[in-house]
Formats: sequence, C-alpha cells, structure tokens
Amino acid sequence: MITSKERALLKRIVSSQSAVYQIGKDGLNELNLNGIMEALTAREIIKINVLQNCDEPIKDLAGAICEKLNCELVGIIGRKIIIYKLNPKNKNHVLKLN
Repeated sequence: MITSKERALLKRIVSSQSAVYQIGKDGLNELNLNGIMEALTAREIIKINVLQNCDEPIKDLAGAICEKLNCELVGIIGRKIIIYKLNPKNKNHVLKLN
C-alpha cells in the first residue's frame, strides 16, 4: 500500500511521460495483461491510455488490472490510468524506500 505522499510523487514522476500502453475496443484481455505486466516489470510505473472506442468504464478497467496484476492504482486522469508495482529485482526503484 502506498501513502498519499508517495502517490503524489508517483503522479509527478509520470506526468511528463507518455502512455506506454493502450487499451482499445477489445477491452482487457490476456494479451493486454501480459503487455502491461512486461511494462510494469521494466519501469515499475506506467501510464495506460484507454481509447474512446473501449466500452468498459475506466474505473472498472483500472480495478480489474490492479486486481489481476497485483499492482497499485496511482490515479485516473481523464482516459489515462496510472499504475505502480515494485520490482524487487530492479536496483533503481522509482520510490526510494527508507
């Protein structure tokens, strides 16, 4: 569980980055989940763009992603979902743990 201060820091870090992944009319499927997991493993924090033609509500989509990948929802801004997952194998963590 991340704190509100950590959440604010993560939002600031990812604000200048572009979306790494897009979800379109097919919605959330196994292929999307695998791609999102690979991106999370490499970066720890990613921004996902939900296209206009996606029929699923963004909040439901974000909840399903976080539940299936065991990651933290940092926030939803418009049609963008920001998620975070700590990678213990990564030496340069996005959040510096004390």
